[in-house]
Amino acid sequence: MKDVSIIIPFLNEAESIPELIEWIEKVVKNQGWSHEIIMVDDGSTDDSWKIVTDLAKENDAIHGIRFRRNYGKSAALFCGFEKAVGKVVFTMDADLQDSPDELPEMYRMVTEEDWDIVSGWKQHRQDNRLTKNIPSKIYNAAARAITGIKLHDMNCGLKAYKNEVVKNVEVYGEMHRYIPFLAKNAGFSRITEKPVHHQKRKYGVSKFGIERFVNGFLDLVSLWFLSRFSKKPMHFFGFTGLMMFLVGLVMTIWIIADKLSRQAQDLPFRPATDQPLFYLALCAVVIGVMLFLAGFICELVSRNSTERNKYNIKETL
Repeated sequence: MKDVSIIIPFLNEAESIPELIEWIEKVVKNQGWSHEIIMVDDGSTDDSWKIVTDLAKENDAIHGIRFRRNYGKSAALFCGFEKAVGKVVFTMDADLQDSPDELPEMYRMVTEEDWDIVSGWKQHRQDNRLTKNIPSKIYNAAARAITGIKLHDMNCGLKAYKNEVVKNVEVYGEMHRYIPFLAKNAGFSRITEKPVHHQKRKYGVSKFGIERFVNGFLDLVSLWFLSRFSKKPMHFFGFTGLMMFLVGLVMTIWIIADKLSRQAQDLPFRPATDQPLFYLALCAVVIGVMLFLAGFICELVSRNSTERNKYNIKETL
């Protein structure tokens, strides 16, 4: 096992890769680490892969994975995590906005202070305030509230992990933003952050737009739901369906009781089908039954899952 693995996903970063590798090698050499650099090409259309190939011929520590097309950062990290053999695994972006000078202190925090994850915190972002800074603050506030993990910058690309963490989390879709939450659900709860220097982009343009914040929030809600109810879906659908059914039932009883009462007193009354409340009650009952049945179906799917009894065991005696 090597001391560190450094995983760098990239997409069309031909100009920055040589400078980044040189910077990393300088830091690693000063620390005396045994290391590997895993470059994951997420479907680049420029000369990025050729540059990585040429660098790998000169440096045995450089390894490369090349996708046939663009699959996204989560897929790149997943493949990098599978290949990593370092005691401490770092992830960082290839655009030179993450500083390799932060690696030694993050390594110390993992190895000496026994943190499972050390996440970078870009306190002073060098991005556009309107399109990046403000949405990022809102997004991170929502992430903290939903996940319970007190990180100021959950989506920071610069992170350090224990090797066992990356081997026990599955990153898919666009869930790379929530690796700390995935790790927490896998039983790795010692998560902290470190303020890191954030540099202005030197080459190229950002690959992410404002839509990532909307998609990120939707992914967060999905992940929260799966973590809470993936093995017990009836607890959500059954409870919600039961509440809807009871609401519809109470409304129906009210309509019938009100009509009978008025009839008994020879008071004018409206037929049940002429009242909007009747259709609301009917709708609530139907939705309640559908949700309850959805819960049953989800339970059948869950009980037939191959991972229904998959648990992370820390140690045995």
